[in-house]
Amino acid sequence: MNPTSSLRTALFAGCMLLLAGAPLANLPEPVARIATALGVDHADISVWVRELGAAEPLVAHLPDQPRTPASTMKLVTTFAALQGLGPAYRWQTEAYALGPIENGVLKGDLLLRGQGDPYLVSEEFWKLVQGIRQQGLARIDGDLVFDSSYYQLPDESPGDFDGQPDRVYNLLPHPLLVNFNAVRFEFEPAERQVRVRTDPVLRNIEVHNRLRVQPGACGGYQRGIALNVLEPPTRDRVMLEGAFPSGCQRYAMTRSVLQPESYAFGLFEKYWEQLGGNLSGRWRQGVLPPHLRMSHDLLDGNDNGGEAYAAADALLHVHHSRPLGELVRMVNKYSNNVMTRHLELTLGAERFEPPATPEKGRAATLELLRAHGIDTRDMVIDNPSGLSRTARLSARQLGQLLQAAWDAPYMPEFVSSLALAGLDGTMRRRFQGGPETGRMHLKTGTLDHVSAVAGYVQTPDNRRLAVVVLVNTENAHRGPGEEIQDALLTWVFRHTF
Repeated sequence: MNPTSSLRTALFAGCMLLLAGAPLANLPEPVARIATALGVDHADISVWVRELGAAEPLVAHLPDQPRTPASTMKLVTTFAALQGLGPAYRWQTEAYALGPIENGVLKGDLLLRGQGDPYLVSEEFWKLVQGIRQQGLARIDGDLVFDSSYYQLPDESPGDFDGQPDRVYNLLPHPLLVNFNAVRFEFEPAERQVRVRTDPVLRNIEVHNRLRVQPGACGGYQRGIALNVLEPPTRDRVMLEGAFPSGCQRYAMTRSVLQPESYAFGLFEKYWEQLGGNLSGRWRQGVLPPHLRMSHDLLDGNDNGGEAYAAADALLHVHHSRPLGELVRMVNKYSNNVMTRHLELTLGAERFEPPATPEKGRAATLELLRAHGIDTRDMVIDNPSGLSRTARLSARQLGQLLQAAWDAPYMPEFVSSLALAGLDGTMRRRFQGGPETGRMHLKTGTLDHVSAVAGYVQTPDNRRLAVVVLVNTENAHRGPGEEIQDALLTWVFRHTF
């Protein structure tokens, strides 16, 4: 039998299985054809397609093969966080006066105690600083002390995954992570030199600019710029070298600089001075004295006796984060790694008491998955963001999760957190202008040799299907993975089941 006859026979058998109500075990013909043309072995692809609420899948190709999920792992973490914490959950960052305040002057240190706010970006941090200033405090005759004891994390380097410690996607979790430790470097050619600006402008970052302008068209990796963050562990020195093409009007790159406490100090100092305050000291790490720790009862306004009064006197301000239901949109639509890790750590701390640890987070996640009927056998969650070579999920497990999320009370928050095909997030450039635009809510995932997508498709006749495609093969990330995904998604959207 020739290959064409074999393909026709397999396709006919698959159609007969569909008509009989059994799932299609082989790849749909258009998907199989494209995979073959791209040189991708069908054994390296897993697919799961099921109409929501149906008893059986419509397509199940190698659904139980554990595969590297890349960032589709974020679906697991955000689902568990929504169910375990609730969409109204907010993080707190507390500011304490470690000394008496006289006539607007703090005779001692100011302590900031973080609890893992995953989105303490510059505007939120400004609100925190302003909240402290509004308590009548004008001068701090002491240091800024950072209490990071809410997290208990293993030793880890931001360069462990791929040797790129300055990339924001490699940022490690921290209970007082401000603005993702990110600095945007903007470059513009002058006569012979390259002008460099940073956003934000922080006094404790030292930029050494050795860039030169070179005649030529705008192009090349990083436009010829070599940016290196130096001076560990403070990471407060940036070296810029290379030749910048004269044909470039402007160019920008964002990198993680400074250690978290140093970055927070630099931004606090900047905002404090803008608000008319004065800070005489520097920064150091420390722990809030036990008798000043705020209990949940006290934060809710309940009396706890003498120690509660002492804590209330010391507490200057509590900043509340945006609600979890809003933050999961930023996690899934834009695939934010460190925010995902903060969700898992918080879930573990809330379920098993602080301090937060990855082990508690994983245990809480698996417990919640099982409680919602999701099979966790052979599931490996070592990094909840999916930035991992050893994480493992199957297409069936992701399909079960999508159904469980659809049936859960917080379904609207979960579904709206996914990228809309052709409109926003990581799917904004795919299916643009086509009939599929806005009718697919999807989470993408990409690592070297891994490409994945999972989410919901609404067909023209308004049927809703859960769809998972996992491709683990050589160079999947260079285009073949997306081509196979798009072929499957198009087939699901247009097919009459």
